[in-house]
Amino acid sequence: MKTPRLSPSLRRLWALSLKESYQIVRDPSSILIAFILPMVMLVIFGYGVNLDSSSLRVGLVMEDTGAEAQRFAARMIGSPYMQITVGTRPEMTEALTRGAVRGFVVVPADFTAQLHRTSGTAPLQIITDGSEPNVANFVRAYVRGAWQEWQAQRALAKGAALPAQINVESRFWFNRSAESRNFLIPGSITIIMTVIGALLTSLVVAREWERGTMEALLATPVTRRELLLSKLIPYYILGMVSMVICVGVAVFLFGVPFRGSIPMLLVSTTFFLMGALGQGLFLSTALRNQFIAAQAALNLAFLPSIMLSGFIFEISSMPAPIRAVTYLFPARYFVTAMQTLFQAGDVSGLLWRNLGILALAGLIFLALTAAKTRRHLD
Repeated sequence: MKTPRLSPSLRRLWALSLKESYQIVRDPSSILIAFILPMVMLVIFGYGVNLDSSSLRVGLVMEDTGAEAQRFAARMIGSPYMQITVGTRPEMTEALTRGAVRGFVVVPADFTAQLHRTSGTAPLQIITDGSEPNVANFVRAYVRGAWQEWQAQRALAKGAALPAQINVESRFWFNRSAESRNFLIPGSITIIMTVIGALLTSLVVAREWERGTMEALLATPVTRRELLLSKLIPYYILGMVSMVICVGVAVFLFGVPFRGSIPMLLVSTTFFLMGALGQGLFLSTALRNQFIAAQAALNLAFLPSIMLSGFIFEISSMPAPIRAVTYLFPARYFVTAMQTLFQAGDVSGLLWRNLGILALAGLIFLALTAAKTRRHLD
């Protein structure tokens, strides 16, 4: 039985893809971008970016040394969320000014006397650094929590009932530990894949023009489709390997739970790489200079994916014109897909809507690249 022979088109595509693969192996920059850069960036994002405030530096000024004030101070010092520094008001004011503490609590001189009056209430003063509103709110919330727990212990010790309060019990459906790492790392994988995809293909066509090999390719029967596919296929494989590395580091090094399925992850990555690789290939085809194409890829891929994808900055809080601009960047949809896969699993309704937009973006970039690719010299 004779083995079927490949058509001339498939043979040319195989030869060109093999040639591109050899160039990848011989070019250390491609290996660096595909294998080393993802791990370095993921470690930086995993350890360097953290939105949790679990150990705030808070000062404590004890103007009252009575028993009740000392018990409240002990409750503050015992809090796992605050590092307490005790000092005078001038010392804490100076520490707040130079950033040694993020706020301080003043227990006034009449604190115990106020508690022993008929009302049984006493004021506290909380002074925080308003230049960082989020941190100031954390300080206020943590001190208020310590105050409420101290009130509960004080009432229990006296056998008295606390006044009726609204008790809010939070329940997190997906990120149950409420750790920012669990949604920051899936989002950072989007940033990494955006940079890798755009950088990998931003050099390939420009390299052919700079080395003078593009003229030789144009003199062959190679079609425009074969040329573009031969540039995409090897780098698509590299991109998928990079994704495997990123997911492995996220799950096994950082302990981020992955609740989705591997097939859905591969499909999502495929649709996203269509746009990322297509964008880099379009820049490489249009600019024909490796340095300029790489710089353009970084500026057009990295900065929007950081600022406008919802990775760190909440899109719903942006002004309406900026929110409208975010719909133009594929990273926005892939951030949602990755965070859904890691935290919630295969939520098909949400995933397929975002993947459809990613596929459309990929087709647009590939169509632009095909339109820019010519079978003749300028």
